[in-house]
Amino acid sequence: MTPAALTPFEGTDIRNLIDEQAARRGSHPFLVWEPFEGEGATWTYAQFGNAVRRFAAGLQARGVRPGERVLVHLDNCPESVIAWLGCAYAGAVPVTTNTRSSAEELAYFASHSGAVAGITQPRFASMVRKAGPALAWVAVTATDNGAPPEADVAGFTPFAAIDTDPATLAPRPHDPMAPFGIQYTSGTTSRPKAVLWSHANALWGAQLCARHEDLRADDVHLVHLPLFHTNAQVYSVAASLWVGATVVLLPKFSVSRFWPVSLRHGCTWTSMVPFCVRALMGQPRPERHSYRHWGSGVCEPPTDAHFGVKTIGWWGMTETISHGTVGSPHRANAPMSMGRPSPGYEIHVLDAAGRPVAPGETGDLHVRGQRGVSLFLEYFNDPAATAAAFREDGLFITGDRVRLGDDGALYFADRAKDMLKVGGENVAASEIERVIALVPGVAEAAVVAKKHPMLDEVPVAFVIPGQGAGEDLAARILAACTAQLADFKRPHEVRLVDSLPRATLEKVAKARLRDMLAQA
Repeated sequence: MTPAALTPFEGTDIRNLIDEQAARRGSHPFLVWEPFEGEGATWTYAQFGNAVRRFAAGLQARGVRPGERVLVHLDNCPESVIAWLGCAYAGAVPVTTNTRSSAEELAYFASHSGAVAGITQPRFASMVRKAGPALAWVAVTATDNGAPPEADVAGFTPFAAIDTDPATLAPRPHDPMAPFGIQYTSGTTSRPKAVLWSHANALWGAQLCARHEDLRADDVHLVHLPLFHTNAQVYSVAASLWVGATVVLLPKFSVSRFWPVSLRHGCTWTSMVPFCVRALMGQPRPERHSYRHWGSGVCEPPTDAHFGVKTIGWWGMTETISHGTVGSPHRANAPMSMGRPSPGYEIHVLDAAGRPVAPGETGDLHVRGQRGVSLFLEYFNDPAATAAAFREDGLFITGDRVRLGDDGALYFADRAKDMLKVGGENVAASEIERVIALVPGVAEAAVVAKKHPMLDEVPVAFVIPGQGAGEDLAARILAACTAQLADFKRPHEVRLVDSLPRATLEKVAKARLRDMLAQA
């Protein structure tokens, strides 16, 4: 039997990074909060470290034990960063969830993860309590991301009450393979999968992202993408923490605030998605700014010339923690490529027979890494899905297809079957189809992506009505999706059809449906 390989983080966990930076960079600003309403605030590294330790001690005082899960259902705000890292500091496992989730989705997250407590904000407090009847308590922030609370929170635990002297924290080993956090990610199954990271995963992401992005201690990283997601968590916050840089946090992307906030704080780095870039193209741009780089899905798009910035393209997944492929911040990159294989991973592009593709050919993208370090630890509570995610030779099956360019760069070709990319969010068509199939009067449904000028893609449902469907079937389908799905997962259109195109074994030929939408 081959002995387990050492990790780069033996004898350490997230506590070491937080404590060391608090001591080394104590007076340097770490977190700058820029709310749309209410007063902003700044935490130095020392202040932030103290806030995280006090929160961790507060969790322990309320009975949360190492390894137990805590639901963190928050929009971007300082409390979301403190809760995320504070849970991990205490040895608990933060389950960071998308606040655009429906009540049914949230109930699944709470139940599947076995969360023992919840952290949320006034806007979502009632929904979290109903979705998690087994939660021992639910703590609620004082504001909705700086704005006055939208709902009465009487009877809930104040977030500020999760605060105890850090000296009371019980000692525990610094185990890099201990569970760090859970993110639910859309897959090709009807339910999202719970991607479990170890502490080594989080530290790996912090270190490698900082290296890929050429982050420095004097950088100022603007964070506007949602903090439940890998990009904001490790590409931005953890990477900045690793080098001792500053994070400027917005509640969400704002086209009107992007440049004023960036100029006020001298922001030098941010991650972008196509929607943000397109929105900014319609705004006046400043003659000068401090950005060194932007990060996105492609290297050096044509819009770089307009904004006077170099975009580093990359590819990654929640399961790969960091970027499996990435462009260079120092050298020219192939425009519109996803860069080249990262030195931290082994990348394979294989044809249907499992052979490496030749330059110019397209194949399936596979990744080899170290489980619990450069690749996720497991799908929590789902050993079958974990096993199915890897080939027999240990390669992780990404489900994405890429083209190996003649120049050696990699270019994204298409996604895993039945996956949509809606405004930067991954959506499984099967999630939507599951809801539609339960609507009375639906005989069969198929959901595919339609190109959209701002959101990249949006879902469109093709539905065969059954007996007694009624004239209001489309309206009832949309109502069911509104009640059970996050807004970005809801179909933008329901087309009632007599039949669906078929492929081998009577499967729906979704490629033909997508062609129909493209032609229309």
